Amino acid sequence: MLTYDLDKRKGRTLYEYLYQCIKEDILSGRLITGEKLPSKRELARHLEVSVITVENAYGQLIVEGYIQPVEKKGYYVRPVEGNVKKGGRGKEQVHLQNIRQAGREPEWFLDFTANKVSPEHFPFSVWSRLMRKTLAEQEKGLLEKVDGQGEPKLRKAIADYLYHFRGMDVAPEQIVVGAGAEYLYGLLIQLLGFQKVYALEDPGYKKIGQIYKSYGVDCRHIHLDADGLSMEGLRQSRPDVVHICPSHHYPTGVVMPIKRRQEILKWAGEARGRYVIEDDYDSEFRFSGRPIESLKDIDHWGKVIYMNTFSKTIAPSIRIGYMVLPPHLMEKYQREMGFYSCAVPSIEQYTLAAFISQGYFEQHLNRMRNHYRGKRDQVIDALKKSPLFARSVIREEDAGLHFLLEVDTEKEDSQLVEECGEKGVKIACLSQFYQNPHTGRKHTLLINYSGLDCGRLERGLSILWELL
Repeated sequence: MLTYDLDKRKGRTLYEYLYQCIKEDILSGRLITGEKLPSKRELARHLEVSVITVENAYGQLIVEGYIQPVEKKGYYVRPVEGNVKKGGRGKEQVHLQNIRQAGREPEWFLDFTANKVSPEHFPFSVWSRLMRKTLAEQEKGLLEKVDGQGEPKLRKAIADYLYHFRGMDVAPEQIVVGAGAEYLYGLLIQLLGFQKVYALEDPGYKKIGQIYKSYGVDCRHIHLDADGLSMEGLRQSRPDVVHICPSHHYPTGVVMPIKRRQEILKWAGEARGRYVIEDDYDSEFRFSGRPIESLKDIDHWGKVIYMNTFSKTIAPSIRIGYMVLPPHLMEKYQREMGFYSCAVPSIEQYTLAAFISQGYFEQHLNRMRNHYRGKRDQVIDALKKSPLFARSVIREEDAGLHFLLEVDTEKEDSQLVEECGEKGVKIACLSQFYQNPHTGRKHTLLINYSGLDCGRLERGLSILWELL
């Protein structure tokens, strides 16, 4: 007898769901050609549904040629092209299943790499109230085409925020809003030119390099020294554009001192067509002292393109980023790329504009800063109480949502990552962020604590200690 869980129909009518279930059984080979189906009354009684529900499902299957009625005998499965033996699966179905499974993240006992926001820390009530207000007040505006650079109210709110928090005096007209940093990188490559040579930090966030290379541009990876991007390496590589995280480098946590910043700006000013992309991805979370002065704020040549998103400050799922272009580049953007539509829905832009301009964003940042500081302290305290602490050193814990943990072990980083994974603990080592992991700084773990389940921390540290 055919048995299906009708509670899983997710909004579909009973007959539609029943039709779909039987159809999938025929296509997958669970129901083979010539097999007799239960009578309408038998199946209705078995599934506890009405006879008319089964009749409608059978009727649709007959129309589409999956089953055929035989007078005074019942309903039978018709031959279907590509049908397989009972219990088997078609090649396309197997292939699709493999694709879906390939992107599925395993369930970890403890994940030291996750960047997550707990539901209790997202301002759902405020956000939903502002969204409802937006729907009520912006009925006409929500149906109109959004400005290609982003909703003017949002760009003004961002400009005001940058002035008050980062000390940056930028005009709303210099800002371009996009669907996250990755989208904006693509716009920048088109704006600056595919023929340009782009320099990236090594070690660095590998996705940045993957995005640049996907556009077919030439990328050079430049090593870091104690002050950040090496000037010697920069000059030897002879790039046109350099992408850096000066306020808090990922993953090393290095803060670039003023002298190195000035040297990079001087390098950019020495030749026409050179630019610096300042990736300011988590400057809001500095726990000692005031925020580090941005590179954009000391740029007197008009060479710095400032970029940031709301992924760290609000949630990774808030796919809204922005870049601040120098005036001459903005003129070029409007002239050559002004035909682009903004990729962020207007309702999200209006809501975020209200969230920032009405002071909720600042309040949220203050709460999250206190929360993350407390969580960092909790993780460090657990480390200090663990036997692991006797064989480890904590570094770069004063800013951002991760710190480094140097561990004393003879095991290779790849071996440690694999063995921890087998025990359900996901870790990342600094060497993994180098272009050549074998030449990278070894035995240094990245502890990203924003998404850690602290209730499992003691056990997770014990597993790590045992493996060391």
